[in-house]
Amino acid sequence: MAAITAVMGWFALQLRMEAGFDKQMPLHHEYTATFQQYRNDTLGANRLNIVVKARQGEIWTKAGLQRLYEVTQAVTFLPNVDRVGVQSLWTPNTFVNEITEDGFRADPLIAGTVSPAQLTPETIAGIRAAAAQGGFVGTLVSRDQSSAMVVAELSETDKDGTHLDYVAYNRVLEEEIRARFEDAGFEVQIIGFAKQIGDIAAGASAVLEFCLVALLLTALAVYWYCRSVPFTILPIVCSLTSLVWQFGAVRLFGFGLDPLAVLVPFLVFAIGVSHGVQQINFIVREISHGKTCLEAARASFTGLLIPGTLALVTAFVSFVTLLLIPIPMVRELAITAALGVGFKIVTNLLMLPIAASFFRVDSGYARDAMRQREQRAGWLRVVARLAQPKAAAWTLAVVAAVFVGAVWQSRDRVIGTLQPGAPELRADARFNRDAVAIAGNYDTGLDWLTVVFEAAPDSCDNVNMGLFQDRFVWAMQPVAGVLSISSFAGQLRLYNEGYNEGNPKMGVVPIDPGNYAALATEIARVRGMMRKDCSMTAVHLFLTDHKATTINGVIAAVKAFRDTQSEPGVKIRLASGNAGVLAAINEEVEHSELPMMLYVYAAIVLLVFAVYRDFRAVLACCLPLTVGTFIGYWFMKELEIGLTVATLPVMVLAVGIGVDYAFYIYNRLQLHLAHGQPVVKAVEHAILEVGTATIFTAITLAIGVATWAFSELKFQADMGKLLAFMFMVNMVMAMTALPAFAVWLERLFPRRSAVHAPGILQH
Repeated sequence: MAAITAVMGWFALQLRMEAGFDKQMPLHHEYTATFQQYRNDTLGANRLNIVVKARQGEIWTKAGLQRLYEVTQAVTFLPNVDRVGVQSLWTPNTFVNEITEDGFRADPLIAGTVSPAQLTPETIAGIRAAAAQGGFVGTLVSRDQSSAMVVAELSETDKDGTHLDYVAYNRVLEEEIRARFEDAGFEVQIIGFAKQIGDIAAGASAVLEFCLVALLLTALAVYWYCRSVPFTILPIVCSLTSLVWQFGAVRLFGFGLDPLAVLVPFLVFAIGVSHGVQQINFIVREISHGKTCLEAARASFTGLLIPGTLALVTAFVSFVTLLLIPIPMVRELAITAALGVGFKIVTNLLMLPIAASFFRVDSGYARDAMRQREQRAGWLRVVARLAQPKAAAWTLAVVAAVFVGAVWQSRDRVIGTLQPGAPELRADARFNRDAVAIAGNYDTGLDWLTVVFEAAPDSCDNVNMGLFQDRFVWAMQPVAGVLSISSFAGQLRLYNEGYNEGNPKMGVVPIDPGNYAALATEIARVRGMMRKDCSMTAVHLFLTDHKATTINGVIAAVKAFRDTQSEPGVKIRLASGNAGVLAAINEEVEHSELPMMLYVYAAIVLLVFAVYRDFRAVLACCLPLTVGTFIGYWFMKELEIGLTVATLPVMVLAVGIGVDYAFYIYNRLQLHLAHGQPVVKAVEHAILEVGTATIFTAITLAIGVATWAFSELKFQADMGKLLAFMFMVNMVMAMTALPAFAVWLERLFPRRSAVHAPGILQH
């Protein structure tokens, strides 16, 4: 084991944090197929929006336009930037269309002959007028005229095929853009997936600090529990060993550590500590009865192998079920977590008792352990009284009422994010402040949904397609959450008005095929609106935010139009844009949640029944777990924590930890029943033997993860709160509901034969 740890440690040191935009997109989803097919023809979802804002006054000064030019040049030559797609007031792809005496003209907003050094008040006034005339106020210039935007699209791979390192790219953005161009006169605001994931990764790098704090608190608590330095170090070292194996295996599989999944290995570490404390509790109890460390380790191994294996296999299956979600990032997360849990079977159930067998303790430690055990068992007798039939009936009544309330209160829980900006970051994080500022001053921000209209090739004279899209745009304008709309039909209206000397009456989609085709040819030069043969035209719905409620409402409105309106030869397809990707993720999480939970519970039922061959054991272990799960959903709703790819593993882990407590308690209960004790006494003895370790483990783990609430990352803080709550809820359910269920199941379905206990438990 030491040799394996050394080898895996060498590979673990090569593990790096790795993120990817494409890894977040669900496989084989309708929206993903649309995104992939038209990703080079529509607005790229992996965009950077960089705003240069004058701290005082307007952007229409020589200094302001010079700073915008400098930022535009710097952004253009950033690595992985599509240089043709960069757009600002200074780029040649920003056209102003106008009718002159010589005919229709489309000139760059700032002529190529104008340089930043030659800017005069008259030139600046002309640029300002051209920006207004070209309709760029609200898109490239803020509505309050204080800032201007540079838009760039990123590619995840460069010409050599090298994958974009988002963590390193975030440093490039900070050093090459923000640090160079932000000063007392100008502020630089940056939003986009690359910036968002980079800020998350920067915050995730601090996760080690919180994990070290949690580790220290756990160590102090374990020492208080066992009053032995070797027994304190042992479970922590064994759990850390499996963590090293896990990191090494992840590297061997060719994966990196995604910033959104960086907490998962430490969640698995918490599972290891939980099982380690149960082992230490068993060993110390046997030592207090006068056994040597070798004898105590043997008893711990034989006594806890089955419940420990059951619990860890259940957790393994729970994480494997995450593979049902067809999102590459989630599947990597599932493999990472499943590997970690699989290694726990070796390090916690084998390594720990083997190592403990080499320890030596004196008779004084055994006497102290016996005294402490008796003192702690005293107050557990109050809990054990819940095994009395009358008290158990009242307990079940309370549990039933709580379950009904939790189911009712959790019915409206949201799949997806509930906050604007980046939900993984706190509201006062720089990224979210920038996102709010940009959304408040521009009609195009971080969040947009692209709806694609497909037609036959060479449809540039298909007037009906343009009219059909125009009706769609009008239908979407009043939808809640739609901030603005940019569309092919809208461009037709704008160009048609321009061709007719600016006559507002001509701001319509032309019905003459020749005129329609001529305008389509002009619009084809505008990036992101269409394919040149008019087989695809786009409608970009810019949203106020990417809350799940906002995206779901807009998606529903698009589907309602598609179902009730039609045009021969035209097909409406959802969806591209970052909101389309988020909608696909939310739909996959929603569709996968119930089957995934059913598979987890099915695994628990099969494992428990296979070991105990008794339906009472199945009900006693699963019913409290179900109550705890719905209480967790209720907690998420109250704290406005949406079910996302970041929080879903927490609920899976909660099920895994919760069933751990049930297995350890029911294992002792079954053993006492097999020895002929009545159920009430068997429950009392089981509570007295493992109740202290169960309560202690839950409190210790809850305190450890509760420290995450102080993290700079909101999703880490939310996960800490949720985990701490679920640890305590599942412990309470295991200590109260499980004994009550066990007693009444025995009364309602009395046994006709002796209780079966697996042979290894009879040691």
